[in-house]
Amino acid sequence: MSNWIKFTHNNSESFGIVSGNEVMIYEGDMFDSPHKTEKKLDIRDVVLVNPCSPTKMIALWNNYQSLADDKGLSKPKNPLYLNKAISSIIEQGENIIRPKSYEESIFFEGELGIVIGKKCKDVSVDEASRYIFGYTCINDVTAMDLVKQDPSFDQWTRSKSYDTFGIFGPCIASDINPMSLKVTTTVDGLVKQDYKTSDMFFNVFEIVSFLSHDMTLNPGDIIACGTNSGLGPMKSGQSVTVSISSIGEVTNKLI
Repeated sequence: MSNWIKFTHNNSESFGIVSGNEVMIYEGDMFDSPHKTEKKLDIRDVVLVNPCSPTKMIALWNNYQSLADDKGLSKPKNPLYLNKAISSIIEQGENIIRPKSYEESIFFEGELGIVIGKKCKDVSVDEASRYIFGYTCINDVTAMDLVKQDPSFDQWTRSKSYDTFGIFGPCIASDINPMSLKVTTTVDGLVKQDYKTSDMFFNVFEIVSFLSHDMTLNPGDIIACGTNSGLGPMKSGQSVTVSISSIGEVTNKLI
């Protein structure tokens, strides 16, 4: 297992692998044969930034059995997804800002994220693992009351694409089993979500294969695998932490 991070140190951005309290520094392209250097830094001396810069962020809907049961839904024929605007993404620890035009409920959604490692088009389920670089934590923030505001059209993309609603990090974990992870979401320290990725309808390899037949996936692109039971509203001033075993955690406050 390797936990890849991007960081700044002395006003310079670099990337590397976390090993205990040290960062092993690499050079080149994280997604294309990165070169390990002899340099190391103390993790406490660096400032984390987002571990990649996606060209697209895709979010799945209705991909967990338990949440489907709660809502009276059945397994869909194929993965259901939407696009989340890249402009919604914020850096590590930045605040979630309530839109001035929206006063209703803002929901947290703790999720596992897939990070693509190389250009991916029309791949099979068996081939998909070769195109996945690793996995990250996601809080897929949603203006939930907006979704059904217009009875003629579900506004999923708009509800998830406000500035500051795109959260992922703190690293990209490679060489882990994505279907045996535990996702936990807390609000001000209280556990709201606690579920296993094994509850997915479509596993990560099926998701990547399916999407690659619809569109080209590029290195650094992120796919949010959907959320499970326990998602809910945040109040202004509350901090939400999404943690995933073997990956880490992201924490952001709604203001």
